[in-house]
Amino acid sequence: MKKSIPLIFLVLLCLVKLSAQDEPDLKDAKRLLETWLDAQTDYERLPGIAVAVVKDQDLLWKAGFGFADVEDQHATKSNTIYSICSISKLFTSISVMQLRDAGKLSLEDEVSKHLPWFKIHQKYEDSGPITIRSLLTHSAGVPRQSNFPYWTGPDFDFPTIEQIKAQMKDMETLYPASTYFQYSNFGMSILGAIVAEKSGLSFNEYVEKNILEVLDLKDTRPYMPKDLLKGQLATGYSALDRSGDRKAVDLFYTDGVTAAAGFTSTVEDLAKFASWQFRLLENGGEEILRSSTLKEMQRVHWMNPDWKLAWGLGFTVRQHNGETVVGHGGSCPGYQTDLSLTPKKKLAYVVMINASGTNPGKYLNGISAIVGKALDAEFEEIPDGMNLEDYAGTYNARPWGSESVVLPWYGDLAVMGLPSNDPSYFTILKHVEGDTFRRKRDDGELGETVVFERDGNGKVVKMWRHQNYSLKLK
Repeated sequence: MKKSIPLIFLVLLCLVKLSAQDEPDLKDAKRLLETWLDAQTDYERLPGIAVAVVKDQDLLWKAGFGFADVEDQHATKSNTIYSICSISKLFTSISVMQLRDAGKLSLEDEVSKHLPWFKIHQKYEDSGPITIRSLLTHSAGVPRQSNFPYWTGPDFDFPTIEQIKAQMKDMETLYPASTYFQYSNFGMSILGAIVAEKSGLSFNEYVEKNILEVLDLKDTRPYMPKDLLKGQLATGYSALDRSGDRKAVDLFYTDGVTAAAGFTSTVEDLAKFASWQFRLLENGGEEILRSSTLKEMQRVHWMNPDWKLAWGLGFTVRQHNGETVVGHGGSCPGYQTDLSLTPKKKLAYVVMINASGTNPGKYLNGISAIVGKALDAEFEEIPDGMNLEDYAGTYNARPWGSESVVLPWYGDLAVMGLPSNDPSYFTILKHVEGDTFRRKRDDGELGETVVFERDGNGKVVKMWRHQNYSLKLK
């Protein structure tokens, strides 16, 4: 028995090491991202932004910057609620596929089979049928919106599904079915009506019972929770005007357009939603959906004639760096959001901003690029007695730029100019000796020298690059 103890200890030690290796080291990446997003919030006058990074079943990073409500100075948090607008379409699409798997409909069914009142005027005699599949892929040839000006403020007067039904006689198709991609909130609203018709529940009740409650998405709702405004629900703000100001936007209630744009959520809940997808794809079987059905939804089902735009069943589908990326974005008055998943790598990113006229995709791409660099980074050994924190801080870049930040990066230093539309473009400095570093080229070779200067007290006060210097500000 005594002889077996060392063997057991070694096995346990190996398991611990393997576990530690499986957990990505994002410490330096998080710090760089936090510095970047904090700066962008100020420079781009964002009220607030919330973000999350998911690796399979782990929420690797969640953070909030700025304010959920500027007037009351309510800080943005990772559980701050936003309108997710068109990301709502994923929940609607999943609902349709659940009913398909239950045998209550077929994707090839004509819409009128389930909704006899669907009598949009078909302008094209040779058009194919308008099917459930064509609505899911936005290729049905129907208009983008129904005949109501519900995106016009300040009232945002959304119709009920009964009102949409009543004005069908005044609508006509834009194209023959299955000819072109035409993004359509109207089409997704019709799918919401099919969900209600085939389930015997209201659309909201169906989604809450069959998706949100099962996945424990407690902060995700098919409506705007007015009672949480000035608290957990972020106030939405307009795009910047010419004076550089943003104004608060009135809340809106999507009513009959809920299936297309009515949901609210948090980055934490959408991170959990992403983890469910990774889990189902990995484990197989059935959880909310069959694994095969989710795979089906995340494949290309529509390709535009120019081969420049592809779509799945509800999901956007694209390629990035040779990998398939799926998800959806959302843009409603006062809110812009983005959800992106790379199923093969089991990585997902969520960004939510409580302002119009912004680009959440830019932040999502920046976060994913920095996380990607961190996952590929090889840690450089730091010499004994050396402290990279001595060099960390903000340096003056005027008049050429606003500021530069220097931070530790896996045994090296990272230098990034702020603000930055592409945070993946930063310089890595490798220590040479003393306070001297050299730029690491993309090919691994060392480039120009960068020297940090200290004052009489040993504090770093300057950074010399290309025979010129920047003063350390903080």
